[in-house]
Amino acid sequence: MTHRLAVLISGSGTNLQAIMAAIDSGRLDAEVVVVLSNRADAGGLSRAKHAGIATEVLDHRQYDSREAFDQAMITTLDRYQPGTVVLAGFMRILSPLFVRHYAGQLINIHPSLLPKYRGLQTHARALEAGDQQHGCSIHFVTEELDGGPLIAQAPLDVLANDTVDSLSKRVQQREHLLYPLVLQWRAEQRLELNQNGVMLDGKPLPEQGFQLV
Repeated sequence: MTHRLAVLISGSGTNLQAIMAAIDSGRLDAEVVVVLSNRADAGGLSRAKHAGIATEVLDHRQYDSREAFDQAMITTLDRYQPGTVVLAGFMRILSPLFVRHYAGQLINIHPSLLPKYRGLQTHARALEAGDQQHGCSIHFVTEELDGGPLIAQAPLDVLANDTVDSLSKRVQQREHLLYPLVLQWRAEQRLELNQNGVMLDGKPLPEQGFQLV
């Protein structure tokens, strides 16, 4: 049975596009069964509709609390029976209710080499710090913001003439390689989170996860 992905977005959906392209090319043996956004104007929704993928929009401003919104998302997503819930530029902090419901199924991509630079403005912060390396990380989501156990990272060298814009574009290229790779591990049932940590092929991954060189 094909692995079922639910993808959550708030913006243009470039990682969603990379996932769809990997499926189309046969590199990812999975199906995006739904794309959900908290913004009706998210560009990624039109990408999904163009590809014939179901879309759902839930406006968080119409709910009294974070928990009420997250419960509505759970009710919506569970109808699609996802094997993995993929955060791809979803700009909402998730409540413990949501995180616990999808424990071990919920993964996120973050534009830094975690644990460095949780939160926003990661590229500017890396440049300001004079870092020689930057990149992206994929992790299982826990209740700690950008703090769940690492699955994989794709480092790159910071160039002397890098700007926030150039660095952001280069990190995004790495994201588009890394996310389909990790999702293929999920599709092949090789990747899981258990009491021993992040396991790939039954063996624990190192603390920083798999490193894509």
